[in-house]
Amino acid sequence: MQARLTSMARRSRLMRLIVRLTEGRRGSAAVEFAMVALPFLALVMGTLEVSMIYLVSTTLENATSDVARQIRTGQLQTAGGATATTFATSICGELSWLPNCSSNLYVDVRTFASFSGITETSPIQNGVINTSQLQFSPGTAGQIVLVRAFYQWTLFTPVLDGIAADMNGGSTLLTSTVAFQNEPYSANGT
Repeated sequence: MQARLTSMARRSRLMRLIVRLTEGRRGSAAVEFAMVALPFLALVMGTLEVSMIYLVSTTLENATSDVARQIRTGQLQTAGGATATTFATSICGELSWLPNCSSNLYVDVRTFASFSGITETSPIQNGVINTSQLQFSPGTAGQIVLVRAFYQWTLFTPVLDGIAADMNGGSTLLTSTVAFQNEPYSANGT
């Protein structure tokens, strides 16, 4: 009889505990916040990341267009000593707010016989930039030139890694392209 009462007392305590847990509401706000906070933070971080990508892309477009004008007018060719490194440094001069611009920026400058003959190949091979595929040939007066600038942007939002990362290490390649015909200029810069 004593064992039976003890067993009933335990069941009664267990039932009271279950009722108390199901009726208790003190921690519900914390639990609900924990369930909503992670997706909300991922959404906010993703929005900030996409905004930064658009900002960097727009800034890269403007800088590439501005510096490519030196090729179009012949200033770069007549000044002498122009290399891909000096050209990239000029673009980075307009992107000074970007972290590690000089190590993340690559340029490809090619000449073509006509606008319809322009072909753009991807510099990415096996998830990395193949620098041996990049050229620097600003051309002479009247030639068709394609200028491309590539900026390797490291993604910081894990959700976007699987969506936008086209390179190893969770990076994406932002590209700016300008095509034009060089203006007539003389070799002595006049």
